[in-house]
Amino acid sequence: MTTLTDPPKASFRLSQLIYDTRYRSITIQVIAMILVVLGLYWLVNNTIQNLSALGKDFNFGFLTQPAGYDINQRLIEYTSQSTHLRAAIVGILNTLLIAFLGCILATIIGVFVGVLRLSKNWVVSRLMAVYVEGFRNVPLLLWIIAIFAIMTESMPQPRDFKVGGDASMLLGDSVAVTNRGVYVPGVVFENGLLGSPLLNWLLIIAVLISSIFAIRFVRRRADAIQESTGIRPTTWYQQLGLFVVPVGVLMFLMGVQLQIPYIKGFNFTDGIHLRNSLIALWIALSLYTGAFIAEIVRSGILAISKGQSEAAAALGLRPNRTMNLVILPQAMRVIIPPLISQYLNLTKNSSLAIAVGYMDVRATLGGITINQTGRELEGILLMAAFYLALSLAISGVMNVYNNRTQLQER
Repeated sequence: MTTLTDPPKASFRLSQLIYDTRYRSITIQVIAMILVVLGLYWLVNNTIQNLSALGKDFNFGFLTQPAGYDINQRLIEYTSQSTHLRAAIVGILNTLLIAFLGCILATIIGVFVGVLRLSKNWVVSRLMAVYVEGFRNVPLLLWIIAIFAIMTESMPQPRDFKVGGDASMLLGDSVAVTNRGVYVPGVVFENGLLGSPLLNWLLIIAVLISSIFAIRFVRRRADAIQESTGIRPTTWYQQLGLFVVPVGVLMFLMGVQLQIPYIKGFNFTDGIHLRNSLIALWIALSLYTGAFIAEIVRSGILAISKGQSEAAAALGLRPNRTMNLVILPQAMRVIIPPLISQYLNLTKNSSLAIAVGYMDVRATLGGITINQTGRELEGILLMAAFYLALSLAISGVMNVYNNRTQLQER
């Protein structure tokens, strides 16, 4: 009788870390990690030694010192005696404001132009092509300076809005466009529930978001009833009530009133003053980024099979309804990933605001604060951390939306 025995197991040899494919990838990763750690250690150690040689240390105590400079455009209370930390917060809020406004307007422009570029009207499609190529191939900084110069040089002076002057206000004498900026109605909280106007606005936004979630719940409930019974209940009045009533009650309790700007002396008073630097930066960022978004939208629409629009036409849908209900929802799966990159580019390009004097985080924390305190390393690190956190937040939110628009496999 023959006895079968297992072959002897080979012992582990160090050469297997390089020549054996089972271990080679682990070996390479470990070596790469060690090199990265050593590189970071050398960089940090070299920085500490150079700072010590210059008689400097590494700390963030300068953030508690008085800033000593003014900020012309701000969303929260600030004076020259406020700390550098508060100045940095003002700059961060200004950056968030221009990024938020820019992303919204750039998306509207991009979708509108991207659809019109596919128009069968030759004149319309060519005009949109001129806009896209013009803004994509000229540096953004030039557009910012050009728009700022146009608003500063060509708009009327505030004194021209006096009685008998050549200029007149817009929208029922509530908006004034001048060479010093745009004056629009402001909101005043007579009985603000919270301490500052910013907190009151955040409370209103929180109530709006809650209303939107409640409206989505009503819609889902209507969809479930329709799927089970075939009859969709009327819910428009519920949705309208959920959107209007909570915010209306909250604004009534706060005593919200509109403050209309009016000319007094040589300038306007009351209302909200949007400086030319903010307007120029907003318009330039929106038009520049909108040109790139337009191409993304156009390519996303072209990625959808032509049979989709033909099927919609066979069902009797008009072209605009076909675009809104059939083409764009499918094209969003192609549009969203590159759209995220454009939002990130717009946010980072907002640092060009320093060219026209808009006080964002680059001008406050990354500019005046560094020059006054000499803490260039700490300031640059804080500013880089802010842009990194903001970019990751935008990417995270957009990726959540992107995952929801993707086709789900069964």
